[in-house]
Amino acid sequence: MTLTPAEARRRVARTDWAALAAELDEHGSAPTGPFLSPAECADLAALYDKPELFRTTVDLARHRFGSGEYRYFTHDLPAPVAALRAALWPRLLPVARDWAARLGRPAPWPDSLEEWLERCHAAGQDRSAQILLSYGPGDWNALHRDVFGELVFPLQVVVALDTYGTDYTGGEFLMVEQRPRAQSRGTTSILRRGHGLVFTTRDRPVRTRRGWSAGAMRHGVSTVRSGRRRTLGLVFHDAA
Repeated sequence: MTLTPAEARRRVARTDWAALAAELDEHGSAPTGPFLSPAECADLAALYDKPELFRTTVDLARHRFGSGEYRYFTHDLPAPVAALRAALWPRLLPVARDWAARLGRPAPWPDSLEEWLERCHAAGQDRSAQILLSYGPGDWNALHRDVFGELVFPLQVVVALDTYGTDYTGGEFLMVEQRPRAQSRGTTSILRRGHGLVFTTRDRPVRTRRGWSAGAMRHGVSTVRSGRRRTLGLVFHDAA
């Protein structure tokens, strides 16, 4: 795996981030352009079978989160994971700050990802939250939010490592928005191999007659019908 920080920045820059921000505003999720080549996807997916790279493994069924498994990397991240995360931070930061301003919330995120992570660690959130997820036939992930402590970054990214319709079927990415005094709204996304999907960690700004309010959102994965679905999850706050 040879994805360098400079190359990660070049690939991330190819996405139309203004258009992506507008789609995030509307739906709470938005696809990116390609971040990883097929070979890089295969290399990252193969890391799942190297337990020494991970701090813990989560069995979803055991915790009643669904069915399937995922693993949290240690802080010693593989170079492509670290490079992508660092390249995405300055692209996501303006969206996060804009959302905070509209919702009248603090925007505690500095320009530097490293400084932000230091703040997380000082607050007791010192465990890596970068994830490799692996689902087989019949596996699924319940609707949830990835909030691991008081310090939260409002956006995260999932990158598909397998090809929908070829390597697996089913397993669509789900988002459900809880709307005040109305039925919830759901959306599905098919993840393209090597591409990312940016989505909200917990809510998005929604315009109302009284101004802006927070539209609560959760995400999950529909049941995998066949094959193996593996993804990389990039979270921008660490866990308590």
